[in-house]
Amino acid sequence: MRILITGSTDGLGRAGAASLLDDGHEVVVHARSPQRLAVVAELTSLGAEAIVGDLARPDEVASLAEDVSRFGPIDAVIHNAGIIDGPDVLPANVIAPYLLTALVPAARVIYLSSGMHRGGRAELTGIEQPGESVSYSDSKLLVTALMAAVARRRPDVISHAVDPGWVPTKMGGPSATDDLALGHVTQAWLAATDDPAARDSGGYWRHQRIEEPHPTVQDEQFQDELCAALERPTGVSLPRP
Repeated sequence: MRILITGSTDGLGRAGAASLLDDGHEVVVHARSPQRLAVVAELTSLGAEAIVGDLARPDEVASLAEDVSRFGPIDAVIHNAGIIDGPDVLPANVIAPYLLTALVPAARVIYLSSGMHRGGRAELTGIEQPGESVSYSDSKLLVTALMAAVARRRPDVISHAVDPGWVPTKMGGPSATDDLALGHVTQAWLAATDDPAARDSGGYWRHQRIEEPHPTVQDEQFQDELCAALERPTGVSLPRP
C-alpha cells in the first residue's frame, strides 16, 4: 500500500512512517519546510518519498496535493499533522485535512483526534469569521466530526479518527502519562490492516479499541454545516461517489 502521513518529521508521524516502512509499505512523508527535509533523511534513505508544504497555508496544501499525485494512487492518508495553539490551529488542524481529503483520492483516511475533543465547542464561527479564536480542543472536535461526515457521505471511503493518548511528544510535553510506543500504532494499523473491524467506517479509536466520541460528532446536521462552512472559504467541496 502507498500511505501518505502528514507531519512526519517527528513524534507520532515519524514513528508511524517508520513502522509502515518496516512492514513493507510505500510511504510518502511530509515536512513543513525544505529545511525540515533533512530530518526525514533516514526515512527517505529507507525508501520513503517526501513532500514539502505548510499545512496552515491553503495554497500550499493545494500544491501538496499536486505533488502527491506524481507518486501514483494513494491508498491511505493519515492526517497526523497538527499544532496546539496560535492562529494556525484551525488552518492546520481542520482546513488542511478537509482540503487534502477533497484533493487526494484515497480509499482510507485517518484523522488524528484527541480526548480533548470532548471539551471542544461545536461552533463554526472560527471558520466563517477569520480571526475568531479556535482552541486545540475545538479543532479536534471539528476534525472528528469531519471524519464522521466523510464516513457518511463517502461510502467508497473508510474513514476513522484516532485518539493516540496523551503521549510525551514535542506537542504532548514531558508530563504526558501515556505510552509513547503505542501512540502511532492504531493509526498505522487502520491504514493498512485487513481486519474486518477496521473496515467498518466511522470509528473513533483509542489503542485499537472503539470508543464513543462527543455526541456532536454523530450529529448529521452539524456534519453538513461543517462541510458547508469549510467549502465556502476554500472553494473546494468534498467529492461525492
